[in-house]
Amino acid sequence: MDQWFTREIIDTGRLRLLCFFVAFICGFLFIRCSVRMIRRQVRWWPGNITPGGHHIHHVVFGLVLMCVGGVGGLTVIDTDSVWAAIAASLFGVGMALVLDEFALVLLLKDVYWSEQGRLSVEVVFIAIALCGLVLLGLHPLGVDDAVDGDGNPYALWQVVLLVLFNLTLAVITLLKGKIWTGLLGLFITALALVGAIRLARPGSPWARYRYPPGSRKDRRSRIRERRLHRPAQEVFDSIANIVAGRPSLPTGRHTSARHRSTHRHKKSPQA
Repeated sequence: MDQWFTREIIDTGRLRLLCFFVAFICGFLFIRCSVRMIRRQVRWWPGNITPGGHHIHHVVFGLVLMCVGGVGGLTVIDTDSVWAAIAASLFGVGMALVLDEFALVLLLKDVYWSEQGRLSVEVVFIAIALCGLVLLGLHPLGVDDAVDGDGNPYALWQVVLLVLFNLTLAVITLLKGKIWTGLLGLFITALALVGAIRLARPGSPWARYRYPPGSRKDRRSRIRERRLHRPAQEVFDSIANIVAGRPSLPTGRHTSARHRSTHRHKKSPQA
């Protein structure tokens, strides 16, 4: 195990990335556990930090940790030292706290437990996936393939064409509304190629401009959305609910349900 760690992590210069990756996951799991405890109003768990009645969101602490870890990492000369690992870990925890409230920062309102807040969980999962691919030694835009069979690098113009080709495929896939496929396709060209060839998702920029309403491609796209994407989204939502907690129902739904119940209750004596 020690030999593998030295060969695959230290010798390849991925020690800081590994520390960042582990700290990022641990930071996300901890803060989600904390906010779920607060949401359930568990008495023995510390509540929100509200000095003077003002709620300080954990994104603030994340920004501070990112600044400390980022600047601290720049001042460390030996990238394999303990201090470099600590700086990377601080940056990872800080980034987890920031991305956990990504939707709040994007929309500038507290949507943490709403359906819109699910965007933060998706962003965190994407960040974990991309960082994991880099940790495994993959590089974006086909840079890993820019060598011949003998390990010699291609000419500069060949590398540029390869990068542009992979980037074009990834951008087309993203325009077709396939976020996961497009981002992972930055590292795995085959995924980007499949995503760029297949039909776009309904409502995506590609579908709005290239699939006229009622056209054959528009109908096929909507059928594929119902058959493939919605079941996959339900699986993702189930996993996200287990890890991050279930979003709250909008107030209007509770109100309408009470009105329906009251309406039935009033009618029942007359029946």
